[in-house]
Amino acid sequence: MRRYLKKYLPDPETIRSNPWLRPFQSSLLHPRLWHLNRHSAAGAVATGLFCGLIPGPLQMIGAALAAVKFRINLPLALLVTLYTNPFTIVPLYLVAYQLGRLLTGDRAGFLAPPEFSITAFAAWTEAMQGWMLVVAKPLGLGLLALASALSVCGYLLTRAAWRLYLIRAWRRRRGVS
Repeated sequence: MRRYLKKYLPDPETIRSNPWLRPFQSSLLHPRLWHLNRHSAAGAVATGLFCGLIPGPLQMIGAALAAVKFRINLPLALLVTLYTNPFTIVPLYLVAYQLGRLLTGDRAGFLAPPEFSITAFAAWTEAMQGWMLVVAKPLGLGLLALASALSVCGYLLTRAAWRLYLIRAWRRRRGVS
């Protein structure tokens, strides 16, 4: 499993040779950030899944900071954040909003944003701010709950997949099917 994953992940030399990352070499070149085993891989998958739902372009920064803090595989954590992309982010945020509504007990239904009007731009801006304040609580809570659930599931599935791979490899070595 390790050899399979290492084919697709960068090595520490890319960090060492990058002039932009040179000031962070002492943190980014820690051996545990590049070591790949079932513990670091499961932690990296969990971190990537959790940080993938961070709003805006901050997913990879969050995953990198968490990987450095928890000493898990850095490249894999960054790679896993890519499950959120322009095609998946809207459905994920809608699921998070609905989950947040469920957790807060909101029974009002989906609240559509105000319709844009260039002629009444000031009124639209004010209405949009009000809408964002109403949507913020269920969306924030839903994002936290969804990210946590994805993270736990990703961790457990990675550990299980790694274990199944090892069991099959042991059986193959012993000659048992």
